[in-house]
Amino acid sequence: MANDVEDGKICAALAYILIGIIWYFADEKMKKNNFAKFHVKQGLVLLILWAAVNVVGGIIPIIGWFIIWPVGNLLCFVFLIIGLINALGGKQKELPIAGKFGSKFNF
Repeated sequence: MANDVEDGKICAALAYILIGIIWYFADEKMKKNNFAKFHVKQGLVLLILWAAVNVVGGIIPIIGWFIIWPVGNLLCFVFLIIGLINALGGKQKELPIAGKFGSKFNF
């Protein structure tokens, strides 16, 4: 496990800014790394959440533009920072609220 953490730490951290997700699927070594896999799943959840916030916030007039969009984007940014800190710290902690959905991905 300790070797997984050290080998996958950079990929895990980059998973929160999309680069690590691409790296994970392109590199056979990373696909075998459980630490990287966990953070890639959390990064995918964050990516989907961020996209949903922007779509919903952009579609709904007034409330979406002035409440959903800014609050949702700020929340997603905070989740990104939490994920980065966890990945660089070698921890496998789920993101608050949405992180539990990461276990739904099977790859």
